[in-house]
Amino acid sequence: MDDGFLMEVCVDSVESAVNAERGGAGRIELCAGLVEGGTTPSMGLLQVVKQCVRVPVFVMIRPRGGDFLYSDREVEVMKADIRLAKLHGADGLVFGALTEDGRIDTELCTALLAVCRPLPVTFHRAFDMVHDPLLALETLISLGFERVLTSGCDSSALEGLSLIKRLAEQAKGRIVVVPGGGITERNLQRILEGSTASEFHCSARSARDSGMKFRNPNVAMGASFSAPEYSIKVADVAKVRTLNAIAKNIL
Repeated sequence: MDDGFLMEVCVDSVESAVNAERGGAGRIELCAGLVEGGTTPSMGLLQVVKQCVRVPVFVMIRPRGGDFLYSDREVEVMKADIRLAKLHGADGLVFGALTEDGRIDTELCTALLAVCRPLPVTFHRAFDMVHDPLLALETLISLGFERVLTSGCDSSALEGLSLIKRLAEQAKGRIVVVPGGGITERNLQRILEGSTASEFHCSARSARDSGMKFRNPNVAMGASFSAPEYSIKVADVAKVRTLNAIAKNIL
């Protein structure tokens, strides 16, 4: 962590992971399905990313998009994915689980944390869907999570800045509160100064045109709201460097 700040970049490809490290990221959150907020990546992706980067790689454990209320079978999938991620070199894990009334699922989190150890664990933005964030923070601390990623229970970290600051003050170093959600070079300084955070989370992506020459405009591989077939979003080295420079210059 340089100059008091650590930048975590969420990525869904080897190219993005390499670009994030080149740009100065101190940690990578490895996901699939960033359009859904991030789901569990393939173990093949994890293996190759670990061969290509030296910074720590934290692996998202989320079996599907949507809410964070999981069935027994989904829990078995999560446990299996955690074991495989550890086997293939994960440096940390990222997950979150809630009860139907919007509280931290302490029973499930305890069980999953036991499978994750001794690796560090981040509670992801499921936190932004809780009923009482201040109470939820104390629950995460008591369970032993090292970090919580949050946009302050709002649409972006900038909108949720006041709550992020309140959470960081409440945490008093017992857990790392990591702002994330809509962070760009335009708002990073304000978010870091306003939240007193020591870490931040971003994707820093740009669209890159596909190399495909033949294109069929009549067929899409996903639903109508999915990303264009011939445009690929990847972490942008220049954007990562800019965000890193902003974070350093704040001090």
